[in-house]
Amino acid sequence: MIIPKEPKLTPAQLAEVEAIVTEYNCVIQPIVGAKRSIYAILGDERHETMINRILGLEYVDRVDQIDSPYRLMDIHSELASGELTLGGVTLGKEPLFIAGHCTIDPKQPNLLYETAEALKEAGAHILRGGVWKPRTMPYSYQGDQKALEILVEARARTGLPINTEVMDDDQLKLVMDAKIDMIQIGARNAVNYSLLRKIGAATAGTKTAVLLKRGRPMAPVDEFLAAAEYIAAAGNPNILLCPRGTLPSIDGYRNHPDECITQLLKEKTWAAVVVDPSHSVGRARYVPGAVLAAMSYGADGVVVESHINPSHGIGDDPKQSITPDVCRQLFVDARMVWELRRKYNAPLAG
Repeated sequence: MIIPKEPKLTPAQLAEVEAIVTEYNCVIQPIVGAKRSIYAILGDERHETMINRILGLEYVDRVDQIDSPYRLMDIHSELASGELTLGGVTLGKEPLFIAGHCTIDPKQPNLLYETAEALKEAGAHILRGGVWKPRTMPYSYQGDQKALEILVEARARTGLPINTEVMDDDQLKLVMDAKIDMIQIGARNAVNYSLLRKIGAATAGTKTAVLLKRGRPMAPVDEFLAAAEYIAAAGNPNILLCPRGTLPSIDGYRNHPDECITQLLKEKTWAAVVVDPSHSVGRARYVPGAVLAAMSYGADGVVVESHINPSHGIGDDPKQSITPDVCRQLFVDARMVWELRRKYNAPLAG
């Protein structure tokens, strides 16, 4: 990993570095951060002569070699020194609240507009809304492109950044054209490495963030981080990791709540952890407790499903969405737990 003395290399400098690493069958992947760029060496970076030649360049500050399977996502990576700001929130300095419809109903756009306005007043920072939906059965509602237009209009009306899930190349192109603020990768695509790589490449050099959910089958920490590495290695470091419950489920809950993995992730990576309690527990009445649990484990934020009138929603909204009024108080309480948890952020003896 090459760290230049200036915030970024000039085109001529980059070309010189690329010429050197090419001799050793390696390539350079620029990773554009908020304040500075770094340059990952992809391939076998252990060539001592190659490293020495790069270190000899007057514009190179240092070359870091990380002995980790996920070099970029590792907590010791240079990317750990960066900051990610979304919806006016700098991750790690205050909790991030993402909320909105599970599924946008294209026949009732006002439901999303009203929800968005209410959530903004409640303290949400980012508006989520499902445009396309992965469904177990092919006969279930799969989403509608018109919903993307509604989501974009909600952003224009409220000023809230927007989040939605993509599942294929065509959807990725549409959301990039719409300048989506946060792309969500769902549990079913959490190990779709081809899609992860494409999303990372498509969003490289942009401010677009990627919310990567944990795989629905039990995904080990290292596997979760390796999936995120595909996105970072393709050029986008604006990654949020999202535990959202795993299988097998617990009787009464939709999945097996996994917010406790937050602490394990934070020992290994610099990436923010934003927990999805709605999919973990799958019932609106359980969501507030799950939000507070996530904050107690040190989450940097939560993404919850919320609807102005859940009984009139579609998809999962009728059963697991909480109202913006509930969000208003919940966000206050969650912030209090988050502040309490900060006392224990430093490593404790034992």
